[in-house]
Amino acid sequence: MTTRTPEQREDAIRAALEAGRWAPSVHNTQPWSFSVSGEVVSLRADVDRKLRVEDSSGRELLIGCGAALFNIRTALRCAGFEPITRVLPDPDRPSLVATVGVGAPMEPDEHTRLLGGEFERRRTHRAGFTDLPVPERLVEALVGEARSEGVRVTPVVAPGAVEVVAALTRAAQEVQAQDRRFSLEVIRWARPPGSGRGDGVPAGGYPREAAPTEPRFAQRDYAWRHEWGSEADQSKSASTGVVALLTTSGDSREDWIAAGQALQRVLLRASAHGVSAAFHTQALEMFHLREFLRAELCSGEFPQMIARFGITFDDKDAVRRPLSELVD
Repeated sequence: MTTRTPEQREDAIRAALEAGRWAPSVHNTQPWSFSVSGEVVSLRADVDRKLRVEDSSGRELLIGCGAALFNIRTALRCAGFEPITRVLPDPDRPSLVATVGVGAPMEPDEHTRLLGGEFERRRTHRAGFTDLPVPERLVEALVGEARSEGVRVTPVVAPGAVEVVAALTRAAQEVQAQDRRFSLEVIRWARPPGSGRGDGVPAGGYPREAAPTEPRFAQRDYAWRHEWGSEADQSKSASTGVVALLTTSGDSREDWIAAGQALQRVLLRASAHGVSAAFHTQALEMFHLREFLRAELCSGEFPQMIARFGITFDDKDAVRRPLSELVD
């Protein structure tokens, strides 16, 4: 029978904490903190980092925490331990998202190791993609990854449906851009060149003005009222990539956390095959547009993320807060 030493168990906890901090989150807010008691890691939502205007319900915050939870679970498996996970374990502590205990020794399979190797390599893309196609077999695999977490990923194939999603994204972005509160909240998380902050979106992480896709998916205006951002080649269009909707049957806090876990599982599998994702949450932050998507394109399920998958050769650095700021 496989055994593990106390030192190996301690190393597994450290690896889980390190993996948790590399999860994606809206505007790279990193809205989480960790604590360790014995052999149990607690994941808490950092409500001070919630977007008060854009994410008043906390849905996007919990999706980010769900992604961190999936990393913690996977890192423990990679270290040779079965995670013992409890989601929202204490009704009297709503910010306690989950606890993950170090369970019985086990041998990680090749697939687990594949996902675990992408924690730090995965990147969010904020522009169009190259014309290289995403293999259909990989798209099918991504659908299966989400299904493993009880969540649905549906590729949007029909050109008319893709245009609808793009149009809703543009409409939401235009409305939000006219709202000073939204704009100020976005640029709060846009980092100036040379910033030493370990959160937010660095100036090199988004184009000053993105080359248009067809149909055009509106990007967040991180360059609002300043000249930060990277240069983009405006002489040619960029590929939209594969548009997909991530949906859940319910819309509870548990569903949001499950959506985050499924999203990260999908992103890590995509990253392992050289595929990146761009996110568009603008329409999901406006009740009527989200309801329209749910009724017309999501078969009554609740849309939790709009994503585009594609291939890009950008290799931008990612910024993360150090563990010393995250762990009690």
